[in-house]
Amino acid sequence: MSRMDIRRRRKKRARLKKKLKCRFMPDGKPVRPVYVDYKDVKLLRTLIDREGRILPRRRTGTSALYQRAVRTAVLRARFIGLLPYVPDE
Repeated sequence: MSRMDIRRRRKKRARLKKKLKCRFMPDGKPVRPVYVDYKDVKLLRTLIDREGRILPRRRTGTSALYQRAVRTAVLRARFIGLLPYVPDE
């Protein structure tokens, strides 16, 4: 396989990326009040990586409004001990 073939494949793969949608807005409009439950550890674990950092919007597809709510929920869950600040080794 030549370099040009590899470049073409990478370009095609980049174009085929699925459009991410916010998981908190089922119909595309924000549900008021904007709130992410800090006790829902299963959901919050999907929004943080293995090192314990909050994943960015471009990776999760979360809207800006809900990304701020996710941040406060993760901080609260860490504070009361539901989520770790650093990963277990």
